[in-house]
Amino acid sequence: MNFELFIAKRIISSKPNKNNKTKPLVGTAIIAIALGLTVMILSVAILTGFKKEITAKLVGFSSHIQVVNLDNNTSFETAPINADDNLEKQFAEIPEIIHVQRFATKAAIINAKPELQGIVLKGIDDSYNYNFLSRFLISGEIKPFNDSTISDEVIISESLASLLKLKIGDRMRTYFIPETRAARPFVVGAIYSTGLEEFDRLIVFCDIRHIQKVSGWNDKQITGYELILSDDKYLETTAEKLSEITVNKLAEGGDGLDVQTVREISAGFFDFLKLTDTNVWVILALMILVSGFNMVSGLLILIINRTSMIGILKALGASTRSLQKVFLIQAAYIISIGLFLGNLLGISICLIQDWFKIIPLDPASYFVDTVPINLNPIHILLLNFGALLITLVMLVIPSGIISKISPAKTIKFD
Repeated sequence: MNFELFIAKRIISSKPNKNNKTKPLVGTAIIAIALGLTVMILSVAILTGFKKEITAKLVGFSSHIQVVNLDNNTSFETAPINADDNLEKQFAEIPEIIHVQRFATKAAIINAKPELQGIVLKGIDDSYNYNFLSRFLISGEIKPFNDSTISDEVIISESLASLLKLKIGDRMRTYFIPETRAARPFVVGAIYSTGLEEFDRLIVFCDIRHIQKVSGWNDKQITGYELILSDDKYLETTAEKLSEITVNKLAEGGDGLDVQTVREISAGFFDFLKLTDTNVWVILALMILVSGFNMVSGLLILIINRTSMIGILKALGASTRSLQKVFLIQAAYIISIGLFLGNLLGISICLIQDWFKIIPLDPASYFVDTVPINLNPIHILLLNFGALLITLVMLVIPSGIISKISPAKTIKFD
């Protein structure tokens, strides 16, 4: 058996006595490491979960990428483009794009006496992917708009329904801007709630043909296309491919098209989400430093408590490097137990929250109604590896005290 490993095992398995008071210290070090890793796992899981959930909702409202008129301004009164089957086919041929849908938008005012509320009607058709709305459906039934007849039903948010005192089956008079004298009655067909209040109180989904009629467009004119990707990581590369297609279309004398990613459409939200990355790194650095300093102080006391043993082993011919390995092995053992307990506690808390949603949040402040969890195995492995590596590197410094221990001064004869 390896000499260093043999000595380390004997120290670890030694029973406490009146001269060996390191057990409480070892227990404290293990608890500190376990709590540190627990906090790190929770921090990463919650903050990445928060980021993932908000991003998914933003994508649900505007998709990953929109292709609209190049002359559009930042308002919802958009210049139309002509729907083009060949263009849609080109979009669909890009491997990263899994869905293409048409849409149109129009600003309006709801008159639900005695309340008035400004909204944006988002017109959709049978090409629309209803998975997002179905996920957040509260009441009513989502009936996909088809080509047979124009539907008067709309899908509104729970917060908007509450504000205007509307329920399923109620009629609401909607006035379009700037033609406020022209009212169009709609019927509440379904109610959803995403918790993203800024969008919930603004967006009302309706049949796209209403937008086309009110705007004076023909049945081929739309605001643009929404493109859904298989993964967020393809966002920038896909946008570049789409830009090449739209540039070619402009050169051919077609509509001038602009490619906008969700990060550009909702830039304010994504700037806010970037701040969470800074929070994660600050928390991780603090927790690793705290755990590292706990282990450094613990190792110093372990070495001091074994001063006589170190002196004897040196007198028998053990090298300083060999004795350093003994204590680093012992430290690695302590860290491993701490990491195991930290993983057990951190992952358990994450799973309990993910399954049972026991910690609620105010959607008006946090955009979600419960603490979100994103438990990624890669994140957990990196946290464990990083904590173990950095802590062991920090322990090399205190282990250097072994070289200062003199056998002549430490060995005593009774």
